[in-house]
Amino acid sequence: MHRRRTTAAALLAWLLAIGTLAAAPAQAATGHHPPQAEIFATNNTAIITDPGDPRLRTHLTRFDRQVRRIIAGNGARTRRSTLLDGVFWSGDLQQTTYERSRRFDIDRTDALELHHIADLVRKEFHQESVLTFEYLPKASARTDAVRIEVPGLDARRLHDGLVADPAARDELYGGSVTLDGHLILVAELADLGIARRFVTAIGGDWARATVRYGDSEFVG
Repeated sequence: MHRRRTTAAALLAWLLAIGTLAAAPAQAATGHHPPQAEIFATNNTAIITDPGDPRLRTHLTRFDRQVRRIIAGNGARTRRSTLLDGVFWSGDLQQTTYERSRRFDIDRTDALELHHIADLVRKEFHQESVLTFEYLPKASARTDAVRIEVPGLDARRLHDGLVADPAARDELYGGSVTLDGHLILVAELADLGIARRFVTAIGGDWARATVRYGDSEFVG
């Protein structure tokens, strides 16, 4: 009887261990740990008004490697980079342009170094500005911006919405869309209401939006 109880206990422990191992990947997949910061950048210097322009099909592979080297050379680490379709408004040029860009997820950095890296990228690729976003707690004294992500949208809707809404255009400057249709907007905290109105106007579902807080800067 003692041996049977021992065997049953061992079997139970083994089953529990297997169950724990099986559950672990699912927990890791559902958890989302954001990077310390992000840089949104491109090497494009042209005004592109046609959404069918072949320059918008580039994967920016060489650019990806070049920016990763800049980031690593300044002591930070790139977790990954994501290809984006962007639409941006230039106040200096008074023009809306399509462009391919990349979002770089960065760890092991700080606010000063993040600014420095973005400025190096800006100068290297002759950009008007490079956008950074540092994730911070909502209650942080440095929090002045929001990063909004909304599924189910594309670059054409973003473009047409900016053209139709000068008030949103002047405050938001533009945005990006991932290749699987997630709109990303970075806005000042005070402009969260404008961003919400804009997302709704272009057909986005605000109930599905993910809003994170932090510090943003257009370095340039």
